[in-house]
Amino acid sequence: MSDRPDWATDGRDWPNRAASRFVKAAGFRWHVQVAGQGPVLLLAHGTGAATHSWRGLFPRLARHFTVVAPDLPGHGFTETPARARLSLPVMARALTELTRTLGLPPVVAVGHSAGTPILARMTLDGGIAPRAIIGINAALMPFEGFAGQVFSPIARLLAGLPAIPWFFARRAAERSVVERLLRDTGSALDPEGVEFYARLVRRPAHVAAALGMMANWDLHPVLRDLRRLKPPLVLLVGGADRTIPPDDARRLKTMLPAIRVIALPGLGHLAHEEDPGRIAAIMAGLAEELGLASLAEA
Repeated sequence: MSDRPDWATDGRDWPNRAASRFVKAAGFRWHVQVAGQGPVLLLAHGTGAATHSWRGLFPRLARHFTVVAPDLPGHGFTETPARARLSLPVMARALTELTRTLGLPPVVAVGHSAGTPILARMTLDGGIAPRAIIGINAALMPFEGFAGQVFSPIARLLAGLPAIPWFFARRAAERSVVERLLRDTGSALDPEGVEFYARLVRRPAHVAAALGMMANWDLHPVLRDLRRLKPPLVLLVGGADRTIPPDDARRLKTMLPAIRVIALPGLGHLAHEEDPGRIAAIMAGLAEELGLASLAEA
């Protein structure tokens, strides 16, 4: 079995497959989905996910926007850059290059979990200039205290052991393992949603990319620079999220009062997969408030 997700088999019935294309940018091959008309909206998924994560939200947003949804480097059907550390700045520069290659600069940028700081870094560095950044259960706060001292070193250790991704992939052959991992996020997914995650986690290269991303992740520079962020930052916060504590958003707002926080009662870390209709409705309302509704209707 190949160590990478295979488009012919794993992607045979991939969500929104008709919108998929493969593009060379930043020196490697990306899988990206593009659909819709109107102002460009960029979607950045979180660690360990891929474009399937937007399966319910993507077509709803495509009614009003040109939606661009890539698999991040090493994730899903996108290649891992040669000799590249999957750090936040590296991924931000690579995704910026992809948007330029596509000729689709985003007017709105939407990130889930670790996707949000990538979009913030792109914006802070001048790679993109969105009118707004929306974070769904955004991972913007570094681990503090004991967790901060332990998490990154362990992730670096695991990422440096070639056998670890293969071990995880073999464990994921048991569907119950994947179901438990997803339940631990605080979200309840349907069987189809579980199946797409299971396909990815059974491929060692995808697991290795997720571990590499965690091992090289440093949120302190982004957190420090958020005060310079020009576009509005809106955080959608799942009340049942067990991955990113909902209190993180409240702490951020204390530090940066301009941030807007919208609560999502009853939803977990994968809120956009649990209830894409609710998330799409919130985004439509935000678009209207930000003066984007007229753009979307043009």
